[in-house]
Order: sequence, then C-alpha cells, then structure tokens
Amino acid sequence: MPRIILVALIAGAVGVAGVAQAAGDAAAGKDRSTACAMCHGPEGQGTQMAPRLAGKDPAAFVQALEDFKSGKRDNPIMKVQASMLSADDEANLAAYYASLQ
Repeated sequence: MPRIILVALIAGAVGVAGVAQAAGDAAAGKDRSTACAMCHGPEGQGTQMAPRLAGKDPAAFVQALEDFKSGKRDNPIMKVQASMLSADDEANLAAYYASLQ
C-alpha cells in the first residue's frame, strides 16, 4: 500500500509541475501579441476579420495554434503566424489572452 501512495504522489507532483510549466507568462505574452493585435484587436477583443481571443481557455488557444501549424485548421494567414511561434510563445500568448476579460 505505501508503494502505491508514493507512486500516486510522484505522479501528482509531475502533473502539477507540467501544469505550472504550461501556464505561460502573461507579461511575455503581451509583449509577443503585437502581430496578433493587427487582426484580433489590441486586447484580443476580436474584429470583423478575426475572432475574439480575450478570455479564451489556454488549452484551447494552444490547440488552435497547433491545428493551424499542422494544417488541421485551414487558414493561410494563421498557418504562417502560428509557424513562427515556439511552444513558450504559445503558452505565453495563451496566458495573456486568458487573463483578459
């Protein structure tokens, strides 16, 4: 029984560390959001040409970027923009836009 508890504790700690690492840095995301603002608005409020990013779930945000990169979602502009982002950039942008109302 103690071995099972220890494994569960270790797995839980690894999961928490993974979430913390994936959370991103909103300030860094704000700095990186200039190109996004051109279509999505200065605070991600959305425009007639691009959807709202403010308040978006971080996991959904990152998944959308990955889908544009892979071609699963078809948008030539977003494919180019997403392809220029590192995993850290994605996490930081996700944190920034999630922090907005």
